[in-house]
Amino acid sequence: MKKITRRAFSLLLLAAFVIVGLTVYVLRYIDHGADWALYFNRLNSASSGELLDRNGVVLAAFSANENRYAEDALTRTANYHVTGDYWGRTGTGILSTYWNKMQGFSLLTGTTRSSAATTRLFIDAGLNNTAYAGLNGRNGCVMVVNYQTGELLCMVSTPSIDPADPNAEPPAGTYINRALSATFVPGSIFKLVTAAAAIENLPNLADRRFYCEGKTVIGGVEINCSGEHYTQTFEQALANSCNVAFAKIATLIGQDKLVEYVRNFGFLDTHMLGDIPTAAGTFPLEFVGDPELGWAGIGQSTDTINPYAMLRYVSAIANHGILVEPTMINDGKRPVKSRFLSTETADKLREMMAYNVSYAYEGDFRFTGLPLCAKTGTAELGGDLTSHAWFVGFLDDPDHPYAFVVLVENGGGGLTVASPIAERVLRHCMRME
Repeated sequence: MKKITRRAFSLLLLAAFVIVGLTVYVLRYIDHGADWALYFNRLNSASSGELLDRNGVVLAAFSANENRYAEDALTRTANYHVTGDYWGRTGTGILSTYWNKMQGFSLLTGTTRSSAATTRLFIDAGLNNTAYAGLNGRNGCVMVVNYQTGELLCMVSTPSIDPADPNAEPPAGTYINRALSATFVPGSIFKLVTAAAAIENLPNLADRRFYCEGKTVIGGVEINCSGEHYTQTFEQALANSCNVAFAKIATLIGQDKLVEYVRNFGFLDTHMLGDIPTAAGTFPLEFVGDPELGWAGIGQSTDTINPYAMLRYVSAIANHGILVEPTMINDGKRPVKSRFLSTETADKLREMMAYNVSYAYEGDFRFTGLPLCAKTGTAELGGDLTSHAWFVGFLDDPDHPYAFVVLVENGGGGLTVASPIAERVLRHCMRME
């Protein structure tokens, strides 16, 4: 009797192991079945398809016989961080991130689709070509989004490479998409965040005046400014990009409140552009005292920002506080919208960014005919390193609702280096239907 009992127990235990094993297998098959099916045939599965830009330009095409890219080298290179390659060398490329979906793998049959498929993007390849040419061999990134629809029209990162050239030698950092997968010291573009917190938390802001003689001392630490601005309003302080004024404003707001705004605006989070994750930024979260908080409030200290996160922010400002989440793949889904900041705060920032252009950036000369709202950034890196050059903003034009971010890594001044790239890209946007 005991022997029968032991045998029965052993059979039950064996059955339990089989059931658990099958369960694990099924779950892993659901998650990884496509990877298993395509493992030995990564380059040429039975599927075929095309990756097209918004105008029908073929960015990549694959079949059982060949895998190819766009016809001309400029388009291949400028759009590399959008398309990626068939080997998955850059983690943000459509060809790697969406490969299994493009194959049409079926969990039921364990095979890929036999019919051809087309994946359409909102990206404009020609606009990417213009942005790439504007960067002119310098490391950096350019992004443009329609802030009313969320359509991502432009995403370029440099250095880049021609994926169809077998002899191409990738420069250092080629496979990093600086628009999505990296963070940078923001410099004065961060003053847009400090400004939003000031608008909502400092009473009688319109009546306040901020005095600058080129430097100030906070808690025994000297904070330098790029100029001597003397008595200025809040709006003039932003247009002047005055470090003295905004360091003082940051201390008036307080670290806890400023951290709250940085968190709420998503600068410390990883975001998803479809299935592609972005890098999370940084900001001093532990108590640092007024001097360091002053530096943090002007975009220095330990601040870092991901360019895509800044694109979301300026898009929401442009759209009266409503964020339409950017999307790159034209899959027919409805855009995701959310209240990002109050209409009153967004519209005040819109006014101030327009004032920046007319008052401080020689808008009539530099940006003739462009209804531009913008903020420059010249992010100091210390030592002998050249500053990062930023230019962020949008067109205040319902017929051309484009928000943008331009970053030139170690490029120098935001107005002199980054803004001409933005101007060139935006004029291309204005010509698009």
